[in-house]
Amino acid sequence: MLCALAMSVTLCSAEVRLPQIFQSGMVLQRGTNIPVWGQANPQENVVVSLNKKKCATVTDSNGRWRVDLPAMKAGGPYILEVKGEKSEAISLTDVWVGDVWLCSGQSNMETTLERVSPQYPDELNDSNNMVRLFHVQYQTDTRQPSADLRPTAWKRLNRENAWRFSSIGYFLGKQLQREKGVAQGLIESAWGGTPIEAWIAADSLAKYYPVLHRQTQLYQNDAFVQAQQRAGMLANQRWQEILDQGDPGVGKYTLLDYDDSQWAEVNQYNLLPDKREWIGSLWLRQHITISKEHAGKAAQLLLGTLYDSDVTYVNGVQVGSTGYQYPPRRYQVPEGLLREGDNVITIRFVNKNGKPYFIHEKPYRLVFGKDDVQPLDEQWKLQTGLEMPYSIGRGIDLQYQPSTLFNGMISPMAPFAVAGVLWYQGESNADTRQASDYASLLRLMMANWRQAFQRPQLPFVIIQLANYMEPSAQPQNTGWSMVREAQRVVAKEDKYAELAVTIDRGETVDIHPLRKKDVAERVALAFERLLWNPRTVLSPEVVKATIENNQVVCTLSQPLLRDGVLYEFEVAGADGRYVNAEAEGRGSQIFIKSPVAQPVSIRYAWKNNPIRANVYGKNGLPMSPFQQTVNE
Repeated sequence: MLCALAMSVTLCSAEVRLPQIFQSGMVLQRGTNIPVWGQANPQENVVVSLNKKKCATVTDSNGRWRVDLPAMKAGGPYILEVKGEKSEAISLTDVWVGDVWLCSGQSNMETTLERVSPQYPDELNDSNNMVRLFHVQYQTDTRQPSADLRPTAWKRLNRENAWRFSSIGYFLGKQLQREKGVAQGLIESAWGGTPIEAWIAADSLAKYYPVLHRQTQLYQNDAFVQAQQRAGMLANQRWQEILDQGDPGVGKYTLLDYDDSQWAEVNQYNLLPDKREWIGSLWLRQHITISKEHAGKAAQLLLGTLYDSDVTYVNGVQVGSTGYQYPPRRYQVPEGLLREGDNVITIRFVNKNGKPYFIHEKPYRLVFGKDDVQPLDEQWKLQTGLEMPYSIGRGIDLQYQPSTLFNGMISPMAPFAVAGVLWYQGESNADTRQASDYASLLRLMMANWRQAFQRPQLPFVIIQLANYMEPSAQPQNTGWSMVREAQRVVAKEDKYAELAVTIDRGETVDIHPLRKKDVAERVALAFERLLWNPRTVLSPEVVKATIENNQVVCTLSQPLLRDGVLYEFEVAGADGRYVNAEAEGRGSQIFIKSPVAQPVSIRYAWKNNPIRANVYGKNGLPMSPFQQTVNE
C-alpha cells in the first residue's frame, strides 16, 4: 500500500523521468540515431539536447515521449539535458559518445574479473575513464515486459567497479578503447544457468513454440508462485536444521586439539570409493606444519574447486564458505591465526546430490606471497557427519522459464542504441533432447532483439561453447556438439553475425574456463570484420569436401598455420556411423584417409572435449567443430 501511495504521488507530480539506462557517466552510440525516451505529464512539451543538438516532442495521452537525436561522432564528456515545460530539467553529466556493447547469456558471460584474476595479475590495478560499465540487475517477469530495469548505474572502469563485472566485457572494452580511441560502454545483462528460451519474447514463442509459451503461463498465478517458493524455502530450511542438529561434528570436529587419529585416511580425489553418492555432511581434516617464519602471517588458502558446498575452518576459525560447486575457493587466513608447528584445516562438505569431491587440476595450497607457497597434501583424514535424504524441493526459479528474462532484463532497455551484441550461452540447452532446437531458437532470439532494438542489422557475435568434460578417444554424439554446430550454422547464414571459436580455450574440469581475455580478443576480431573491416580473417572454414583416390579432401578458406598430422576427424558412410580417421594438412587442404568404402559425411572436433583438435588457420585461430556432407 505504501508503494502504491508513493507511486500515485509520483504520477500526480509527473516530473520528467528517464529509464535507468540513461544516467550520468553513460556512453551513447556513435554513428547512428540515438533514441531517448521517458515519462512526463500527458500532452507536455519535452526538449532533449546533447552536444549542441536539440530535439523536441509532445508526450502522448499516457505521458510517454521519445526523440531520436541525430547521429554523432565520438566525443565527450557532454551534458544531456531533458526539459519539460512544467518540470524541472534533468541534466546528465559526464556523457560520452562512442561504442556500446550488450554482453548477454549465462554464467560464462557473467564470469567476473575476480574469478579470472589469478590468470591476469597485471590487469587488475589499471583504470580507464573512457570505459564505462553498466550491470543490469536480475529481474524476471512472467506476464509482460517490465516498465524499467532495477536501479543500477553507469560506472567508470577501475578495479573496484570491474571486480564483479563480466571479465569478457572488461577485456573487450579495454581493447577496443585502446584500438579505436573512443569511449566504450559495456552493458552486462546475463544470468547464470539460464536457457535461451528465457531470453525470447513471449509473442514469438507463442507463434513458433506454443508449448514453451504455455510453460510460462503456468507461472502467471502469483499465489501459486509464492506458495511454491515458500514451500521450497521451508523445505530447505528444515533439511538444513535436521542436518545441523544431528551432525556430530558441529562445534566439535573443527577444534584444533580434536583427536582425529582414528579417522580414515583418504586421497582427496577418491574420498568415498565404495559409495556412489553421499547426501548430507562429510568432514575432512588435514594437519599442516607452519614454520616459525610463517607463523602469525596472513595467507590465502586455495582449495581449488569443490563439489558441492563447503564450510572451511583453520584452527577452529571459519575462514570461508561457498554454497555451490563452481566458484574457486580462495579463502583469506587472517593475521595471527596460523601458529608455529601443528595447524589444522577442516572442511565440512554439505551435499544435496551426488557425492563430495575435489576437482582435479586446480590449486590446493597456502599462499603467503607471490613466490612463497606451501602446497597441501592430497591425503586427508575423513569422518562422515550425518547422512540425509534428498532435499524435497527448491521452489520455482523464474529465470529458467521462457520469456522471463527478455521481459525483465532486455525489453526495458530497448531501443537503447548499441553497436553490437555478444552472446555466450548454450550450456543450459546442451541436453541432447533440447540441442536439436537450438539453431531455430537462436535465430528467433536474434530476430526478437533486432526488432526490440529497432535495428534489423544489429550485429551479433556468437561465442561458441568451449571444450569441457573428460576427453574421449572414441566418437561421441552429444548435445554440446549439437549446440556448437547450431551456433556455427546460424552465424554462417546470418549476414550480420559472426562466430567466436573457443574450442581450444576450455578446461576439462571447469565449465567456466578462465582464459576470458583470449575470448574477448576473438570477439573483438569478429566485430572488426562485422563493423569496420570486412576483409578481417577469422577462423578457417571448409569451403568444399570432395572424394579423391579414396580420400576426403577438404579445401580451406585460408592456409593452415602449419602442415602435418591433424586429429579429431571422423568419417561416416551411408549408415551414419562415424569412425575415427587419420588426417594430414598441407597448405590450404586437409587430406582425410577414409576408413569406410564410400564416405558420405565428415566431422571434426565433434566431442564434448576434443582435446587433440589442432587445425589452426595461418592467423592462429582454431577451426570450428563442424559436420559436413562430402561433395557439398
